[in-house]
Amino acid sequence: MSKLHVILVATVTALLLAGCSPTLKLFPDARDPLGEYVLQGDGEEKILVIPVNGTITDSPKQKALRSQPGTVRTVVSHLKKAEEDEDIKAVILKIDSPGGPVTAADMLYHELMAYKRRTGAKVVAAMMDLAASGGYYVALPADHILAHPTTVTGSVGVVFVRPAVTGLMNKIGIDVNAYTTGKNKDMGSPFRDITPEEQAIIQGLIDDLGDRFLKLVARHRNMDAAALEKVATARVFLGPQAKELGLVDEIGYLSDAVDRAKSLAGLPDNAQVVIYRRTEYPEDNIYNSAALDYDDGGYPSAYSMIQVAFPNFLPAWKAGFQYLWYPGADIE
Repeated sequence: MSKLHVILVATVTALLLAGCSPTLKLFPDARDPLGEYVLQGDGEEKILVIPVNGTITDSPKQKALRSQPGTVRTVVSHLKKAEEDEDIKAVILKIDSPGGPVTAADMLYHELMAYKRRTGAKVVAAMMDLAASGGYYVALPADHILAHPTTVTGSVGVVFVRPAVTGLMNKIGIDVNAYTTGKNKDMGSPFRDITPEEQAIIQGLIDDLGDRFLKLVARHRNMDAAALEKVATARVFLGPQAKELGLVDEIGYLSDAVDRAKSLAGLPDNAQVVIYRRTEYPEDNIYNSAALDYDDGGYPSAYSMIQVAFPNFLPAWKAGFQYLWYPGADIE
């Protein structure tokens, strides 16, 4: 055993005998403060890049061996830190998301609108591979929306998924009895067939939530009736199609989003482009803004030689109203 090992063993033993429980941290985690890292530029004024990745949720995302902070918590923590820095004059939302539960998307929309009111900062939404449904919803507060030529966006609508297990229960001879205080208390239960009355009630809720989404699109995008009617079909579009309809303002790349943010905020060419992270990367740049080796909470995404992971079909099986494009939902 080397001298260093002897010292470490002796130190740990002494701490244990003294009644201490030492905690060994091998990796940064969400308890560590966010640090600011410069992606490019050397000026005084700054543009902050905030990634919005994966299914949008306000609850932790469960992984095989850990949980990851939800999208709302992650983005709001970035906005709060940005609000404390007077040099941050613009924000680029780097979106790669199929959306998520309606309330999570709406909370993120609300927080972005509030941040703009409080700070006067300009916001540019840069759509990556996917910015559909709730992923598009959170882009609406932006002063300028840019899509890549290959971006999939749109899906302006709501979906309600109701798991049904009555067929399986009949096959294996299991029944569930529910005793309620009102005839609609167990409406939508997976353990029985839905009635026509209940179906009409749920459809009414779906229509109201879909109408809310469409009205926000009409308000923010100032679209004509024909374009809005096509968007209301809730189909997806490629970037150039979305631009023709007025869903996005520009087709371009991340460098164009940076230029647009500088122009909107009146910043010089050498303005810094920064990101908040809990770890540093060599040879950093704006294409690494999603922190590929770490999830949004700062936890390593590959910290063992064998990745233990289980399929996560929660977005597809959890009952609820979703601003979500299901083909793009997280399956990890």
